[in-house]
Amino acid sequence: MFKTLEISENQTPNQPQTAERVKCLIIGSGPAGYTAAIYAARANLSPVLYEGLQPGGQLTTTTEVENFPGYPEGITGPELMEDLKKQAARFGTDIRWGLATKADFSGSIHKVWIDETHLIEADVVIIATGATAKYLGLEDEKKYAGGGVSACATCDGFFYRGKDIAVVGGGDTAAEEAIYLAGLCRKVYLIVRRDVLRASKVMAERVMNTPNVEILWKHQTKGLYGDGVVEGATLVKNQGEPGEEEVKIKIDGFFLAIGHQPNSGIFADYLNLDEVGYIKTLPGTSKTNVPGVFACGDVQDPHYRQAVTAAGSGCMAAIDAERYLSEHK
Repeated sequence: MFKTLEISENQTPNQPQTAERVKCLIIGSGPAGYTAAIYAARANLSPVLYEGLQPGGQLTTTTEVENFPGYPEGITGPELMEDLKKQAARFGTDIRWGLATKADFSGSIHKVWIDETHLIEADVVIIATGATAKYLGLEDEKKYAGGGVSACATCDGFFYRGKDIAVVGGGDTAAEEAIYLAGLCRKVYLIVRRDVLRASKVMAERVMNTPNVEILWKHQTKGLYGDGVVEGATLVKNQGEPGEEEVKIKIDGFFLAIGHQPNSGIFADYLNLDEVGYIKTLPGTSKTNVPGVFACGDVQDPHYRQAVTAAGSGCMAAIDAERYLSEHK
């Protein structure tokens, strides 16, 4: 059902608003969003799914995926997401291109605007917008994406067994990933911008007591180099201070561990978020503080951030949504 709305003062005549009523709206198209769509479609919820800016989510930037169940020989990230998309479409999910730009969860009917002009009025909303890894902003990070640059040690560490790698960061995440990678790799450089670790005392002690981890204090990354894949990094020691010098290290992998930013901004006025921005859900469920609004995947998961856990939470969200609708007929 579509209808044309009045044009607001902030819109031009070329941008008329339209409105559509749906039973189940899914925002996001990673493993969580597509799995939620599969379950919601099979439950006759007639889900409408908007893919967002990055159809398929972060996995589309990953080359090999070897830890997702059901693919004994491994699969590329884009292929995996295409399989999930086809499965969601097979059961009748209405998959669309578009970006959620505004939300209003103040009433019993939940409102979400797509690309600022198309209003979706939904009985239930499943948020699967994911989280975006933070990068340093170097051009080389894009150049070597899939060729040695990673933001997930658990996802990609396996490919660097017996090799030398670097981890960037000084917090708990960086310490955890350095320790994890130290169990796989020959040598781990931990590149720390300051002269102390921001990590908790326990994690700092663990990383400093790991024999094959070398902490490079007061170093910043200037760039990466290599023929098609990462072969080394150029660092600057004591940048802006007396004794500043350029340092090169030979590495095969470069891991970013400076945090993630959950894509939850447009929901902040209505949903409870933690201090970083992850959506808070009722433990053991996908339920948010707003009845009929559910969250799954990395947007509500600051701990695991794996494709398989995201898919599992997508299943939970669809089941929670179906039960909510059954109780509120």
